[in-house]
Amino acid sequence: MNSSKPLDFSARNAARSRQAILTKPPGSLGQLEELACRFAAWQGRACPEPLRPAITVFAGDHGVTVEGVSAFPAEVTAAMVRNFANGGAAICVLARALDARLEVVDVGVAGDVAALPIVHAKVRAGSHNLAKQSALSAEDTLAALEAGRAAARRAVEAGANLLIAGDMGIGNTTASAALICRLTGAAPELVVGRGTGVDDAGLANKRRVVKTALARVAWENLSGQDTLAELGGLEIAAMAGFYLEGARLGVPSLVDGFIASAAALCAKSMEPSLHDWLLASHRSAESGHDLALAALQLHPLLDLGLRLGEGSGAALCVPLLQMAVRLHNEMATFAEAGISGQSA
Repeated sequence: MNSSKPLDFSARNAARSRQAILTKPPGSLGQLEELACRFAAWQGRACPEPLRPAITVFAGDHGVTVEGVSAFPAEVTAAMVRNFANGGAAICVLARALDARLEVVDVGVAGDVAALPIVHAKVRAGSHNLAKQSALSAEDTLAALEAGRAAARRAVEAGANLLIAGDMGIGNTTASAALICRLTGAAPELVVGRGTGVDDAGLANKRRVVKTALARVAWENLSGQDTLAELGGLEIAAMAGFYLEGARLGVPSLVDGFIASAAALCAKSMEPSLHDWLLASHRSAESGHDLALAALQLHPLLDLGLRLGEGSGAALCVPLLQMAVRLHNEMATFAEAGISGQSA
């Protein structure tokens, strides 16, 4: 069920051959050249089709907020979901600018959002406090993974050929930090950041909470799915399922920031070949994101000091990727332009 679709290397090689005869010095478009070739491999076409992005924002609350790890109260999750539904959030603006499909999925909001025009796939009203017990049961984790898989299927069935997962959940940088620490072996001091903007005392407390959670499972032999259950959250598990299903269907995912990378690490631990279907969008300002990206063996396209989440950093990369594809497809070859080609 988790297997990723194989890449089309013949299409990638054909795309590289095309790059070699376009009217430019070889390699002069830098990363844009290889990005176009990656989309060729993903789509199985020497000249990829224009990108049709779909953005899905998964929302869930976190029981660990009772430990005082966030600068905002847990009620903000539901308030922001209402903001998404009303079109007022940053990701809504970006989706409109991109003419991208945007879907909001409640997988675990503790507040009442039942009347909102969103996808209602609530597994439970928030996770447990990961510092004290498993954040999710095995059944909760499977249900959240499937909610993410179902969202990816909806997006692809609607015509998407590029997937973006966004997150909303007060407390989710704490869960993500715990996941990244566990999956990379990095110390909390290197991974735990300020999230929504906690002060120095709040940062020390947040690190303490993550250390406590890691100590709770230190001697357990955990699979990727087990790790999600112990230290994750409902929206993080849904994002992992979203990435896994996208890869199974042969559609790449553009990974957003810190939380998205934690979800991708969990998904990769469940399906190592997932790596072939992931592209990192940006380097977050959140501590530890570099470590997560290194573990994923991904190199971000942008570094703008972002730490918003919602899929916003990934959405900002879409025009750049569109240009990479258009340059590849629409530039003239030396023969078409009547130019003799590169001189010695």
